Amino acid sequence: MLYFNPSNRTDWNNLMEAILTPEQEDLLRRTRDTLGRLRDMLAEAEAPAGDRVALADSIRQLDELFLLVVAGEFNAGKSAFINALIGSHLLQEGVTPTTSQIHLLQYGPEIARTPREKGVWRHTAPIELLKTINIVDTPGTNAIQREHEALTAEFIPRSDLVLFLTSADRPFTESERAFLERIRQWGKKIVLVVNKIDILANEAEIKTVVDFVIASAHKLVGDVGGVFAVSARLAQQAKAGEPRLWERSGLEPLENYIHDTLDDTGRFRLKLLNPLGVGQTLVQKQLTASDADAATLKADRQLLDDVHQQMNYYNEDMQRNFRARLSEIDNILYEMEDRGEAFFDDMLRIGRIPDLIRTKNFQEAFEEKVAADAGRQIEGRVSELVDWLVEQDLRQWTAVADHLAQRRQEHTDRIVGQAGPREGTLAYDRQRLVDSIGKTARQVIESYDKEREAAELADAARAAVVNTGIAGVGAGIGVAIAIAASVVWIDVTGILASVTAIALGLLILPARRRKAKQELKEKLADLRGRLVSALTEQFEREMRRSTQRVEDAIAPFSRFVRAETDKIEAQRQGLVELEAHILGLQRQVDV
Repeated sequence: MLYFNPSNRTDWNNLMEAILTPEQEDLLRRTRDTLGRLRDMLAEAEAPAGDRVALADSIRQLDELFLLVVAGEFNAGKSAFINALIGSHLLQEGVTPTTSQIHLLQYGPEIARTPREKGVWRHTAPIELLKTINIVDTPGTNAIQREHEALTAEFIPRSDLVLFLTSADRPFTESERAFLERIRQWGKKIVLVVNKIDILANEAEIKTVVDFVIASAHKLVGDVGGVFAVSARLAQQAKAGEPRLWERSGLEPLENYIHDTLDDTGRFRLKLLNPLGVGQTLVQKQLTASDADAATLKADRQLLDDVHQQMNYYNEDMQRNFRARLSEIDNILYEMEDRGEAFFDDMLRIGRIPDLIRTKNFQEAFEEKVAADAGRQIEGRVSELVDWLVEQDLRQWTAVADHLAQRRQEHTDRIVGQAGPREGTLAYDRQRLVDSIGKTARQVIESYDKEREAAELADAARAAVVNTGIAGVGAGIGVAIAIAASVVWIDVTGILASVTAIALGLLILPARRRKAKQELKEKLADLRGRLVSALTEQFEREMRRSTQRVEDAIAPFSRFVRAETDKIEAQRQGLVELEAHILGLQRQVDV
């Protein structure tokens, strides 16, 4: 009799090489390769540890015996059913939850029971069926101790075939429905077994229960491998020496199904379909996670676009308002020019000769009537401009901070009731960067000293005016205007000494009047140009500084969003490609 150690991978590989065709060997190799790539991709994507362990276990099982898992509620009679199936009273039976751990049944030269990791007990026995199949007895899905149910749920992804037992006295309970749904999510092949049919009165009642189970299963998990009605108690009695009970036990059709389905080809087929099903499930789960991350990043790109758009609108509004404020300064100088022309028309004529002779009086009259308070008005407008720049800069930072706070709140609302994001994950990294930007904005707002900012900006504006050559160092804008607007005073005394009154009235004064008007116009135009240029230069500098501060604040987050978007897109393409390979392998295996 052929005997090998199922825990010895070398023995198992030698056996596999002996029974596999070249086509099957190629399918096995490609399955390992595809799932290995998925394992690496899940590690790179930092998928949940449980998912990676489930995949690793499935890959490892490609080199292990076929694994048949028996699951169901604690009173469905799983242990009794397994004992009937193997024809030996290997497992303890009872009406209470006697199976409190996972029991792994394997072939061995003698009956033995040894503990293994994670609450698993290994049973060995010289039973023919166990030469090619490992059987697992699991705790009940409704066990009082919930950690037992967790063990069962952890073991399910490793199974090649699941026999799910339900009791004829209460088929398809709520806990069974929930557990079957979890099994289905792993893409497992499921065979339903209705146990304890010996408690039903007749075949009609058995058919009613089986029809109910079939209908319920189709609604819940779709197609199943089969539905069998059995009595584990009668089967055990039949194998123990009462053969007349064998047919009534209903176990023979199930044994024939297992024998026919789990021949060498059938076992190989299910052996590959199991990890491929796990792989497809994890690909879909990771794609869903990637889609969620992509949606988050899309919202983050929109956030960045909103900030940039706000900056564009901010710049446009500031430019428009700045031009309007410059126009007010222009109007002050134009009004001064108009007053100057009226002043020269009034003063440079024959009737004003006495006033013209008194040069100092003439100059004082010019400063009073023409220059007037133009300097004070312009200084006032410049001060208003400075205050406006400071106020708008602060408002822009406040708008950015409010927008980021709203985005953080949207993200928080989306994960209410969940644990915080893990360090190193996209959610954690993006939240850290968004919080960093918000913190920077809040710090700017909280530390904003409007009076200091305005004083510094005003000093810069005055320095810019001084640097244009309008006035000497230390002179204010108002003094600069008065000096720049001063004309070359007319030496009326010299004129009177050399010409007659007629010549003065008809020729010299009109010429001097035109020249004075022209000089005033030119001086004011030059003043206006240099003043506007200096203020514009200062304004542009402040706008660049404000914009750059926002850009510097969001730059790390912007780089993060671009890099993560590229990474997730690459991961998604890789997952889609792997899914196509998995589906292709499943089709080939299922032929």
